[in-house]
Amino acid sequence: MLEEITEPLLGWYEENKRDLPWRRKPEPYHVWVSEIMLQQTRVEAVKEYYRRFLEALPEIADLAACEEERLLKLWEGLGYYNRVKNMQKAARILVAEYGGNMPADYEKILELPGIGSYTAGAVSSIAFGIRKPAVDGNVLRVLSRITEWGEDIGKQSTKKKAEQILQEMMPGDRPGAFNQSLMELGAVVCVPNGAPKCEQCPVGKFCLAREHGTTSQYPKKTSLKKRRIEEKTVLLIQNGQEFAIHRRPDTGLLAGLYELPNVDGFLTEEEVLESVKEMNLMPLYIKKVEDAKHIFSHVEWHMQAYFVRIAATGEKKTGDWTFVDKTESKGTYPIPSAFSAYKKYMEENA
Repeated sequence: MLEEITEPLLGWYEENKRDLPWRRKPEPYHVWVSEIMLQQTRVEAVKEYYRRFLEALPEIADLAACEEERLLKLWEGLGYYNRVKNMQKAARILVAEYGGNMPADYEKILELPGIGSYTAGAVSSIAFGIRKPAVDGNVLRVLSRITEWGEDIGKQSTKKKAEQILQEMMPGDRPGAFNQSLMELGAVVCVPNGAPKCEQCPVGKFCLAREHGTTSQYPKKTSLKKRRIEEKTVLLIQNGQEFAIHRRPDTGLLAGLYELPNVDGFLTEEEVLESVKEMNLMPLYIKKVEDAKHIFSHVEWHMQAYFVRIAATGEKKTGDWTFVDKTESKGTYPIPSAFSAYKKYMEENA
């Protein structure tokens, strides 16, 4: 049954595929960048990041040589910063061992830092025409519904089985188009949220879930572990035209990025003022601003924040804090989107 979907699926894809910048020029580097960016991020949001990234770093050698803070600034807003750090590690290997080019070899691509079977399959098939599957959540959802496959798609063993199935049925002449057609079908027709658009599906007549009215029951997936909640108090400390920022450690969550000063737990106004005084700073004005929340994969930050104006000091550093001009914070220092709710106060008040 699955073998019968290939031709109608490919025909539908050629007629209906979205015009995406990385599809116009599917060079290995471009495919690689787009696939890493598209993980956990909507297509429309990725377009501008993709354009900006390739304008700044047009070749793999440019990525390898890029200074880390600039690299993280280019990635700012996409989150999951370890992904771009691994990209740079891989780029340096590619420069050292392959002359700055991606090898046309699935196994060698798979060996690179930060690249798993999905990304290796996507780059191999789309850029080089290598007959390898690229199985992501969209593909697993499509397969689960067509075949009423009851296995847990959250398990690595299920993904491996899907890769084996697709490897056997993949056409030898258009592996990249085949992989993209499955991804496209899952992204725009056999959608994850809400009812699938079965009336638009080019392979609907082969779908068991559609035939039996069970599309809402597939795919099967074990509930994710509940995220840990962390409460934080964020401080917007203004010193003349500057604001305090702090560089996070080189390991752990948001490693090496800059953040607004913050402490664990919810502090009262009095406790905030005392904390600022302990840094040998003189608070002149304090105002509580809105609460915010940011969700990571395994933890949620629940944040409250205070805007504090201090008596002007010529010191650029106080403890672990560094005072920077708002233009520097916007253009030079990578501040993660976890603090996006509060960046506006830096721009409004500086």
